[in-house]
Amino acid sequence: MQARIYKPSKSAMTSGRGKTKAWVLEFVKENVHRTADPLMGWTSIDDTSGQVRMEFDTQEQAIEFAKREGIAFRVEPTHERKRLVKSYSANFDANRKQPWTH
Repeated sequence: MQARIYKPSKSAMTSGRGKTKAWVLEFVKENVHRTADPLMGWTSIDDTSGQVRMEFDTQEQAIEFAKREGIAFRVEPTHERKRLVKSYSANFDANRKQPWTH
């Protein structure tokens, strides 16, 4: 069983970054057997380890936990967003790089 350690990105549906501070360790399994329930049509799975999601304060804590428990893991790099610093008054600046048009 392999785990992946990553820092989640901001949800596209919100402007806040509340759940992006912690590092997450979750199990990944490629060959899982899924079956459809004939009566209700729900999909079930034979291994529930994919539902385990553990949060850590730092990347080092997550790696240390995985090593201590003997879990194979991979660390996915974080993608920090670029912050574009803009001000409304720059639209009316006399030294504007692009001419202001109506």
